[in-house]
Amino acid sequence: MTVKGNYSYPFSFSNPDPSPGGPFAFEIRDLNVWFGKKQSLFHVSMKIALHQVLAIIGPSGCGKSTFLRCLNRMHELNPGVKVEGSVKLMGKEIYAPDVDPTLIRRRVGMVFQKSTPFPTMSIEENVLIGLKLAGIRNRSFLEERLEQSLRMAALWDEVKDRLQAPGTSLSGGQQQRLCIARAIAVQPEVLLMDEPCSALDPIATGQIEELIINLKKNYTIVLVTHNLQEAGRTSDYTAFFLDGKLIEMDSTKKLFTNPRHKSTEDYITGRFN
Repeated sequence: MTVKGNYSYPFSFSNPDPSPGGPFAFEIRDLNVWFGKKQSLFHVSMKIALHQVLAIIGPSGCGKSTFLRCLNRMHELNPGVKVEGSVKLMGKEIYAPDVDPTLIRRRVGMVFQKSTPFPTMSIEENVLIGLKLAGIRNRSFLEERLEQSLRMAALWDEVKDRLQAPGTSLSGGQQQRLCIARAIAVQPEVLLMDEPCSALDPIATGQIEELIINLKKNYTIVLVTHNLQEAGRTSDYTAFFLDGKLIEMDSTKKLFTNPRHKSTEDYITGRFN
């Protein structure tokens, strides 16, 4: 997919587009990513405010999901990935040599495009698996976290009487909320969401969007979406990516109504070849 016109990429950390006010969950400086010999992200710099929702938009293949996975080092599960630059979480460099990526992934949870409840586990087991893998065995604590997580995911009232049923017995929207409950059960600081509503019907989508708005009281949320209306409904800030570059980042209202770059305007108005 190409965009009409010739575009430059003026964004740089030394002369950035407007950033949200602090404090910041993430501060990213000059992030570059390669998969083998192919570079996927180019000199991306931004700040992500604490307890805000940042939507990442852009055409397929522009680097949105790659950027998201850099925030919890999940891309390292693929061979041949090289990363340069700085990603600070709460002021600490997550790519420092002494940092355990497993701990980063616990602090920065992930919700994927397709709901992924573990098929051999019950609803309860799906929510608590992360805590149990961390060695927590206190039953009263696990029960408390189970109910709290399901309530925060707006799922408790729907499943409280069938917690031993398979997670896969739930509807698609319920399964996605179950995956959100699983992600927040380990009490992360940030939630990454990679197109969490793309496979859902409008009713389930509305439930997830409402949940995103409510969850930002406790979490910083970074949301990748192809749905511009969804970005407009849920996010405080929006960043537009194109060809692996961050073109523009601003408050969602300003970016959608008065973008500074022609490529951003063309994308949000649908003027693509």
